Amino acid sequence: MANILVVGSSNTDMVVKTGRFPVPGETLLGGEFFMFAGGKGANQAVAAARLGGNVTFVAKVGDDVFGHEAIRGFKKEGMDITQVIIDKSNPSGVALILVNEQGQNEIVVASGANETLNKSDIDHAAHLLPESDIILVQLETPLDTVAYLMTQANRVKTPVILNPAPATKMTDATLDGLYLITPNETEAEILTGIKVSSLDMADRAAGNLLNKGIRHVIITMGASGSFYKGHNEMFFIKAKKVKALDTTGAGDIYNGALAVSLGEGKRFREAMQFATSAAAISVSRMGAQNSAPYLKELI
Repeated sequence: MANILVVGSSNTDMVVKTGRFPVPGETLLGGEFFMFAGGKGANQAVAAARLGGNVTFVAKVGDDVFGHEAIRGFKKEGMDITQVIIDKSNPSGVALILVNEQGQNEIVVASGANETLNKSDIDHAAHLLPESDIILVQLETPLDTVAYLMTQANRVKTPVILNPAPATKMTDATLDGLYLITPNETEAEILTGIKVSSLDMADRAAGNLLNKGIRHVIITMGASGSFYKGHNEMFFIKAKKVKALDTTGAGDIYNGALAVSLGEGKRFREAMQFATSAAAISVSRMGAQNSAPYLKELI
């Protein structure tokens, strides 16, 4: 069983289904309302736990109903939550999500306590870095905290997967030495300035990221699949054809599954196939954490 350390955000997702997205200034009467546990960090941690990882989660939640409910959920998933901190001064993070008839989504996040995850919180969890097979982190917590975590992980030679979402520009110095980065097409364009509109352009964007000192690059390309490039090989894994009900959290499920498989010592092609299967199941269900499959479903 791989030891997976996930550092990141915890949110409560409030979802409204709608026929189409409103234009600015327009009010629509939507359909069903759902409330789910979410946040990129929590989604990835839950996905990794359900898929067989021994997961420790580092995060901050508010001292409110959303925060306490999130903690109950993490315990239920069997995660180690000794590093989940209750921030008594800030509310828990929330995300407002619209989902249209095609399963596409639009999301706005109010970060709350996630914004207060800091370097001292990383120091408090420092003993876990060398004990972990792999570390998974995203960008819904402060960028300087993420950069500090990556630096500390490099010192103890624990590989880090960075899912650079939500997209933001990052310095080459921050990325230098990173084990794996997993942007989608939009995030890859923001990081490189190269529009990923084809596999050739994905190759160019991945090459640009490798030149920044990153060792491996996976660009996820939605319903098409995912593209891998390292210094010695590149390949494309096609997505599985499924009827999408809700794509919210699909990338998080992919990254959680990827962390488990790579943490177990699998090669990239096998790990990506595993992650692709997990993501395919997730888009056929509503919600983010709720849609994460269990290992027995993939088997």
